[in-house]
Amino acid sequence: MQHFLAETETIFYKKPQPFTKWDAPDILAYALGATLYMPASMPNIIEMVQSHKYKELTSFVIDLEDAVGDAELVTCEAKLVEDISKLFTLYENKQIELQNLPLIFIRVRSVEQFAFLTNTLGKRQEVLTGYVFPKFTATQGATYYELLEQTIQQHQLTLYGMPILESRDILYKESRMTALFAIKEVLNKYRSRVLNVRIGATDFCGIYGIRRRVDSTIYDIAVIRDCIADIINVLGREEDGFVISGPVWEYFNNQRVLKPALRATPFSEKGALNARKALLDDCLDGLMREVLMDRQNGILGKTIIHPSHIRVVHALYVVSYEEYLDAVSIIENNDGQKGVVKSHYANKMNEMKPHTRWAQQILHQAHLYGVYNESMDFASLLLHTDVGGNGHEATEESTKNYSKL
Repeated sequence: MQHFLAETETIFYKKPQPFTKWDAPDILAYALGATLYMPASMPNIIEMVQSHKYKELTSFVIDLEDAVGDAELVTCEAKLVEDISKLFTLYENKQIELQNLPLIFIRVRSVEQFAFLTNTLGKRQEVLTGYVFPKFTATQGATYYELLEQTIQQHQLTLYGMPILESRDILYKESRMTALFAIKEVLNKYRSRVLNVRIGATDFCGIYGIRRRVDSTIYDIAVIRDCIADIINVLGREEDGFVISGPVWEYFNNQRVLKPALRATPFSEKGALNARKALLDDCLDGLMREVLMDRQNGILGKTIIHPSHIRVVHALYVVSYEEYLDAVSIIENNDGQKGVVKSHYANKMNEMKPHTRWAQQILHQAHLYGVYNESMDFASLLLHTDVGGNGHEATEESTKNYSKL
């Protein structure tokens, strides 16, 4: 897979590089980007994958938890097993190549279901990149990872587990730190199998009967913002190196109340005001603002429920020319000879010690998402994009089945 594979050279100073599920996990953790969730009940999943219907889809999750009703669970489990079996048969018959597949995950709803699926699918799990573990706690989390490790060893597979932090003991302040440090101990024990740590903010909001508006961000909800800050504090530390992914963006069209937050200038300078209007018509400026807030808070990756979100998110993950030059300068000058250097644009100082980890992360991001040419930015990528209409029909079935993520 490769982000922006079809883009012209004029957009990029440094083009995105291809990646597969076999890349080093510290690189692959950055590659997920906009991860599309779809219910296991959704028809034609394998046809969608085989035909590359969504050219920029690089990771998705087949959901057996909140997206599937209790009454349809058995049917959906059987369908998922059939879908993965079909995909594996296509691979065995050399009709598809694994390196060209999106990173595919299954979100299970319980340890028991996880054990059932791993036992049932066996070697066919080779077409998967891993599993998503919802409502993750230290106790059941350890069981999830023990089973995952057994599966990997038994079938000689490359698989990862991604915990979703969304339980009450994490949200409630009096139990939060105890819960987070217990989870951290489990994740560190299985560090090589943890691709990404995800935040289930919709479940968190539901506990308090809160839902963010389309014209606000998750960071505008104080009780959730406070919890996210503590998750980053405990799991985002330099010595641990976990990549933390941002909460789901659950809107793909709605009516706004507040004034749009997306400035016209980046688009008007490129004659791209129509692209801006399309973003505003589908209320995607809220998504963009939240992605920028994610990045500012050390979060990379976004759960999405609609294909039209993919390019918007990834456009904001491409590294700017200025950021790239700063990162390169910091790494190249981090030899003990200097403590600080002036930036290439002479508009900031780059300090070697405190900015090194930031620079390393930027270079990982640049490797996977590319670097804009000096005169280019996210508006350049979105200029010719049908941001509002890309794939609405494909997820009609998907979105109507979602009550929460």
